[in-house]
Amino acid sequence: MKYSVMVEYALHSLVYLIDVPSDEVIGIKELSEFQGLSETYLSKAFGKLSKAKIVSSVPGVNGGYKLAKAPEEISFWDVIEAVEGVKPIFQCKNILSNNLMYVGKEEKEDRDCSSCISGNSTCTINLVMLEAEQQMREYLRNKTIAWLDEELDRVLPKKIRVDSREYFKDKSLK
Repeated sequence: MKYSVMVEYALHSLVYLIDVPSDEVIGIKELSEFQGLSETYLSKAFGKLSKAKIVSSVPGVNGGYKLAKAPEEISFWDVIEAVEGVKPIFQCKNILSNNLMYVGKEEKEDRDCSSCISGNSTCTINLVMLEAEQQMREYLRNKTIAWLDEELDRVLPKKIRVDSREYFKDKSLK
C-alpha cells in the first residue's frame, strides 16, 4: 500500500499544532506556506482531519485549526484512516478459480474461494496478508502525535524545532 504525501503533510501539520494554546488557532495559509505547498491541497487534508474530529476549525478571517484531541490520543493510524479512508491493503481476488486444475469443473463449491472475501477467510494467502495488515495497523496505532513530537525533538537540531515553534507562535498572535 502506498499512502499519499497528504498523510505526511497532515502528520507534520498536526505536530505544528501541538503548541498552539487552546484559545488560539493556526491558519491554513501559515501551515501551507511553512511547508511549501498550496493552501488548497492542505485544506483538503484538514477537511478530512476535521471530519474525523482530529482537528477543530474556527471559521472567519482570523480562523484556522487546532487539535481537537490531546496529542497522545491521535495515532498515526487515525491520521492515515482520516486522510486515506478505510480500505484493506490486500484484496483477495479469488484467482484460485482460474487455476488449470479447476477450469472446466462444474462443481462451483470445489473452486469457490468466496471465503476470501469474509473476515473468516480460509485462503492462506489472504490470512497472511490480513495478519500483516493488522500488525501494521496496530504498530501505527501505537505511534502518536505526542510520540512524533518527542522524536522530532530528539532527532532534529534544536534550532530547527525552536524556530518552527516561534514561527507558528508569531503567526497565531497576529
